[in-house]
Amino acid sequence: MSRFLFDSPMTWLASLRRPLRACALAAAAGLLAACASGGPPANISLIPAETGDISSKDGVFTQPVKWERVKPGCKGDCPSIKVDSIVFPGIPRLTELVDHALAIMTGVSDSQRPAYATIAEYEEYFWKTAAPRDSAVLAAKTRYRNRNLTAIELNTWQYFTGSAHGISATQFLNWDNTAGKVLGLADILEPGKSGAYVAALQEAHRRWLQSNPAAQEDPEGYRRMWPFQPSENFAITDQGLVVKYDSYQIAPYSSGQPELLIPYSELRGILKPAYIPA
Repeated sequence: MSRFLFDSPMTWLASLRRPLRACALAAAAGLLAACASGGPPANISLIPAETGDISSKDGVFTQPVKWERVKPGCKGDCPSIKVDSIVFPGIPRLTELVDHALAIMTGVSDSQRPAYATIAEYEEYFWKTAAPRDSAVLAAKTRYRNRNLTAIELNTWQYFTGSAHGISATQFLNWDNTAGKVLGLADILEPGKSGAYVAALQEAHRRWLQSNPAAQEDPEGYRRMWPFQPSENFAITDQGLVVKYDSYQIAPYSSGQPELLIPYSELRGILKPAYIPA
């Protein structure tokens, strides 16, 4: 597994699992350059032993951003954009990162860098290029938050006129509230434990297959068609690490975006102590 440090925004954004990532994501290089690079205090757990209402009371303040628009002046079949996102009034850099990431997650070509870097710029580009029934949904929400960290889930869905179905993409962002930086896998793993993390993820995948009716109909055939794939798209939650996949990565489109849960009980000795519940 490759080293996955997120001391700069480019290294996190380069992990966005979209066809355009090799070229489009370079535009994010300076977005959070001023973010701190320090990690959490070694003696303070980022995950409280008892969560309860902690994530809502002690997490960073958020505000919703919701709107839906059709192409101005259009009549009949019209392209549309829907945004269901969040902003962080006290953390403008995080707000900018979420906005930028959602915008570039709409890219579908690896031949050129996107002509936009924000949702506002994407909207302008979309109205100029969209076919009559094209549609896009950009969404962001917090999956978990407490006083020390914020786990954000980013999702995009796009339908292109004439397609059989829409194209979806998902990405987690784990924000260290204290250090003001995105946490990558290398930030939370003990040194040399990437292989152990993959093994724990593979065990979670095995459990998921056992609970998947489609996989149980023909286990060998399903595994040949949809083999296990390691992933670094994780979210820190109160139950463990949630790892989420795009459609077609480990399952057919009908399975949506599968989520695998690795409980903290299986991550002791793999995660750094600060990321294990006390």
